[in-house]
Amino acid sequence: MVVLASAGGNTVPAIARLVQADEDTIRQVIHRFNEMGMASLDPQWAGGRPRQISPDEEQFIVETANTRPETLGRPFTRWSIRKLADHLGSHAVRRVRVGRERLRQILHRHRITFQRTKTWKESTDPHRDAKLARIEYVSARFPQRVFAFDEFGPLVIRPQVGAGWAPAGHPRRLPANYHKLHGVRQFHGCYSVGDDQLWGVVRRRKSAANTLAALKSIRAARPDGAPIYVILDNLSAHKGSKIRAWAARNKVELCFTPTYASWANPIEAQFGPLRTFVIAGSNHPNHQALTRKLQAYLRWRNANARHPNVLAAQRRERARIRSERQRRWGQPTTRAA
Repeated sequence: MVVLASAGGNTVPAIARLVQADEDTIRQVIHRFNEMGMASLDPQWAGGRPRQISPDEEQFIVETANTRPETLGRPFTRWSIRKLADHLGSHAVRRVRVGRERLRQILHRHRITFQRTKTWKESTDPHRDAKLARIEYVSARFPQRVFAFDEFGPLVIRPQVGAGWAPAGHPRRLPANYHKLHGVRQFHGCYSVGDDQLWGVVRRRKSAANTLAALKSIRAARPDGAPIYVILDNLSAHKGSKIRAWAARNKVELCFTPTYASWANPIEAQFGPLRTFVIAGSNHPNHQALTRKLQAYLRWRNANARHPNVLAAQRRERARIRSERQRRWGQPTTRAA
């Protein structure tokens, strides 16, 4: 408005009355426009006191936050905001004075958050890639003839903690029980990948005889005599001479997962809902009652295989057990361009 009014031939006092400003301010605006042109209409003013932490110091803060304190000679395993600020302020080589709130803002801007520590495991199997590639191949080419087998347990008769809906401040309570008088059991589960069906029985222990019985039930699910593929882990009870001989006679290929790669077995994700909806929050009186609950759940699960609750529980379990995320089975790690 000042520039346009001045261009229209108005005097400084008239412009000051128009925009309700001081005459000296009007003269300053006109003089700046005559000197700088249109750039004077968008002044790059920065308020506040000058920046005291340089970009190099900010990068040093981020690197320190990502380093374990033990590596830097500190007697603790993780940083707190206070400990990190004290360490930066007393650093012998590169001292950076920063307040706790400013330090929190810097970490937040660089997407450094306070997270729980997670474990990971890497398979040491020398035939790891070949085994994973075989599992991926048969699962992709013959899904209707791929099955998975594993044991779920141990199943113990005692009150199990869990979660559920309840009035605020009045959670459901279970009795304390420190006496386990019923022994343990193992659920021997079989899963059809193509049909998305899960079945199994409860046994007293893991053994080659029980594994062979489970494999025979899987073979009976495809009685046409065509080859089938069973994914299972490297437990000694899964690979005895009798089992291998029976598998060869009945056209059953045993696809063993690599060592420390249980996530490659698709049945592992099916055990998550079993734990969530049958075991957690339960107080079964004996193994017979627990077995009836398991079988009742399996009937419901097979009739509602695509239920959102079942799928969500499977995703949680898959994320919990999978040790190598964003990596295809049998393929090398993809590097970013």
